[in-house]
Amino acid sequence: CGTDLADRKRFAMLAFGTSSHYDTAIHAYFTGNKTDIYNFKSLPNQSLRYGENPHQSATFYGDLAALFEKLNGKELSYNNLVDVDACITLLDEFTETSFVIIKHTNACGVASAETVKQAYLNAFACDTISAFGGVLATNGTVDKGAAEEMNSLFFEILIAPDYTEEALEVLKSKKNRIILKRNNVEFGKKMFKTLLNGVLEQDKDLSTETAEQMRTVTEKAPTASELKALEFALKVCKHTKSNTIILAKEGQLLASGVGQTSRVDALKHAIEKAKSFGFDLNGSVMASDAFFPFPDCVEIANHAGITAVIQPGG
Repeated sequence: CGTDLADRKRFAMLAFGTSSHYDTAIHAYFTGNKTDIYNFKSLPNQSLRYGENPHQSATFYGDLAALFEKLNGKELSYNNLVDVDACITLLDEFTETSFVIIKHTNACGVASAETVKQAYLNAFACDTISAFGGVLATNGTVDKGAAEEMNSLFFEILIAPDYTEEALEVLKSKKNRIILKRNNVEFGKKMFKTLLNGVLEQDKDLSTETAEQMRTVTEKAPTASELKALEFALKVCKHTKSNTIILAKEGQLLASGVGQTSRVDALKHAIEKAKSFGFDLNGSVMASDAFFPFPDCVEIANHAGITAVIQPGG
């Protein structure tokens, strides 16, 4: 039997696909962009059950096995991967023991504490409703005490750099729960987004302002405790959808106003949400991802008991 034109075209496509990956690897070596995705088809890939919606097909291009060791649960879905990316990107802002809970790419709980258990409890307290079905991550080892606290919550995924054997015994009691052990893998420094008839490329935002870079523009200066709380709030604000308002105290997210078309609405939503979960906003701080063109948000914040505000100016 022979081959027809369609067969020869398919074989040519496969052959040139392979050779193009080789050239891409050489180019990446000389440019130093070893982890950036310029020819994503050259990466390992796996088909997903479906995309963002059941009628959409989807494929992940990348080496998940290098990044995570899956210890339990079902395969990751498209939406799982999007939330996992949001979760670890936010978590990597923190060097102290911290815990992040993500729902639909936004944080519904973030906290730093002395232990993973306490960080989880503080993060969960932020929004005990939205945490249901979320993606959880910590940068500390999960022990039995922490595992027992979070075991009663239904969540999709837990990510940590390590687990004790006793913790895994508790967490594996739910067979579909995805438990990932994270390896230390370097990420690329570029971002890509398809739109219209092309692709946007930009540098990742790898800068987060510290207290040394903040400038006081009011007569009253923030206290040392408020500055720490503002730093914390700014890290969460950076990874939250605009219009964004973050209310926090040192080491704990209290509430967020997410993705509103009006910054005033975002603030009002955050205030009401914080109150609904029993937080006292007196002495708390506020972060905004954009400047305030009018005094309304600052006045509303002051009325709620918020004592310090950070915004990028404008």
